[in-house]
Amino acid sequence: MTIRVYGADWCGDCRRTKAQLNALGVAYEYLDVEHDDELRDEAIAIAGRQSIPVVVLPDGSHLVEPSNPDLEARLRGLNVIA
Repeated sequence: MTIRVYGADWCGDCRRTKAQLNALGVAYEYLDVEHDDELRDEAIAIAGRQSIPVVVLPDGSHLVEPSNPDLEARLRGLNVIA
């Protein structure tokens, strides 16, 4: 399973999370919830609330609005990054 990031271009936390993943060299699929109601509903169902970004990790777990340290720790814990 690839990492999926549900977000929107206007969202500062989404831009920060994408920049962090790019800097770490982590491949991910970006899903724009602003222009797709089905993706928006998926993100809400996963997160249990209307907050972005929602990051779905390879083990099926997810993070909602993760801080950079929290996301990096989870990626290391899953051996996505060394």
